[in-house]
Amino acid sequence: MIGWLRGRLAAKMPPTLVLDVNGVGYECEAPMSTFFGLPDTGTELTLRTHLVVREDAHILYAFATEDERRLFRALLKVSGVGPKIALGVLSGLSVADFLRVIEQEDTAALVRIPGVGRKTAERILIDLRDKTGDFGAAGAAFVPQALTGVASAHQEATTALVALGYRPQEVVKLLKAAGDDAETTEELIRRALRAAAS
Repeated sequence: MIGWLRGRLAAKMPPTLVLDVNGVGYECEAPMSTFFGLPDTGTELTLRTHLVVREDAHILYAFATEDERRLFRALLKVSGVGPKIALGVLSGLSVADFLRVIEQEDTAALVRIPGVGRKTAERILIDLRDKTGDFGAAGAAFVPQALTGVASAHQEATTALVALGYRPQEVVKLLKAAGDDAETTEELIRRALRAAAS
């Protein structure tokens, strides 16, 4: 198991990033919560990781904090939740928001996340309500910095939202609701996810 990677951030293409570790480029999938805090490319950083081995692929997932990784791993243990849904949950809710959802038994908040139906949301609430103590101040997030590439902000946001499971027609509506005055990909994705949650 690969527990963490320390290297230079070589590329950011939400939801994928590439970390250059001594000349080897590790391609990782990451939730938007991690992307929002990534520094500029070329910067050295450490990411916590989780490796999923499938018959047809080995996929590395990267997280800014230990709490994000713990929540991801806890979600994978819920019946009917795979890595894509777990990534979607972490992209739509921060760890703190997720804890509030569990505490308030807010099924509707989970159902708004692509790929999460009512039964899956109820299973998540039941399976994780006694495990909320596992998450909390276990690791500091990176200091938020805007993603670069203003001109391609809409394109990057579209790619990220489609990768999270939103249909192209939904993405168009979400980006329209986000407005035209967002200057960065980060801001655009945040607004779109906020619009999806409302």
